[in-house]
Order: sequence, then C-alpha cells, then structure tokens
Amino acid sequence: MNKIFVLITLSIVLYAQNPKAFSALGDVIYNNVNKIEKLEKIDAYDVYQKKLQDYVASVKKIKKDGFALDERVNHDKMKYLNKLRDFSQTNDFFVRSAQRNLELAIENQNSKLFSEIINTGLIDEKKNKNAIINYYFSHSNEINPEGLVQKYLDDDKKLRAKKEYRKSLMNAKKLREIEKIKRIRKNDKLQQEKLEKKLDDELQKKKLEIRQEQKKELSNTI
Repeated sequence: MNKIFVLITLSIVLYAQNPKAFSALGDVIYNNVNKIEKLEKIDAYDVYQKKLQDYVASVKKIKKDGFALDERVNHDKMKYLNKLRDFSQTNDFFVRSAQRNLELAIENQNSKLFSEIINTGLIDEKKNKNAIINYYFSHSNEINPEGLVQKYLDDDKKLRAKKEYRKSLMNAKKLREIEKIKRIRKNDKLQQEKLEKKLDDELQKKKLEIRQEQKKELSNTI
C-alpha cells in the first residue's frame, strides 16, 4: 500500500521538477527532452525518427527511476548514473545537430528549416542572436516572427525603450548642468560688475579727495 502511494506521489511531481539524484547531469537531459522531441516533426530528422522516439521514451522512463532514488524506493544509483551518461551523449548529439542544421539553413536560405530549428529551444540564444536576427530581416517575407524571433524583437523594443529613457535622463541632466553653468556665469558677471563698480567708486572718491586736498593746499599758499 505504501509503495502504491509513493508511486502515485511520484507521478504527480514527475513533470513538475527533476530528480535530485545526480541533478548536475540529469537536469540538462530532462530540461532538453521536450525540445529534442520537437525534432520528430522536422523533415531533416526523418532518418532519426526511431532514435528520437526511443530516446524520448527512455528519458521519461528513467526520470521515474530518478524520483524513485530520491524517495529511496530504488537503490541502484550506479545503474541510474550510467544511463544518464549514455543519455547525455545522445542529448549532446542532438544539440550539436540542431546548431549545424541552423547553420545549413542560413547558408542554403532554407527559411522553413530555419524557423523549425530556432523554435525547438535547442539553440544557444545568446550565441546565435545576431545570425538569427540578420537572417530574419533578410527573409522577413518568408518567416513568421513567432517564438525565438519574436522574443528577440520584443527584447529589442524593451532595450530601445530603456536606451531612450536613459538618453532622456542624460539630456535632462545635461540641460540642468547647462542651466547651472548659465546661472553661475550670470552670477559671476553680476559679481564682477559689482566689483568693478566698487573699484570705480573708490577711484572716483580717491580722485575727489585728491582734488579737494589740492584745492586746500592751493588756498593756503595764496
């Protein structure tokens, strides 16, 4: 009865998360399996149909074994680890294959294959962004900008909006600095004018004092 309960619990959480046992290796495999499954619908992978189907089914099956290890229902860790190692090689093969087919699609201007490959999720988005965007803009009449391309376009809009916002802030800051400089210069000019007036007043006063002194001396000599 307890075993049945555990199995039911495992089936509930099966697709909600990945097994914790050997997760460093298993996560990559489990996170990619649904992406690899999409290759079955691509003509370029017709020759791999059987291999793809067997791989996807086997990964989903071993995932249950992984949860069983977590729950200590299954104790054969080495058997599970060896299967993960085998599946890791298959996973890497299809990831490399997707990358190569993307390059071939761009080289041969095969927009159908291009769209199919980029939307599997197996492509390194950061590494291939420029190549994908450039191809899309050169063949936009052949490609529906959905999936990854649309994500790039949306991200680009957000990035442009962010840049414009930063630019507006910089312009506002620059404008404030210019206004501040104008105020400083105006204030400096006023201060300079006040100083010049003060010096001029002192000079005129001094001249007046000198003339008065001269008149006084002159009157004393007469």
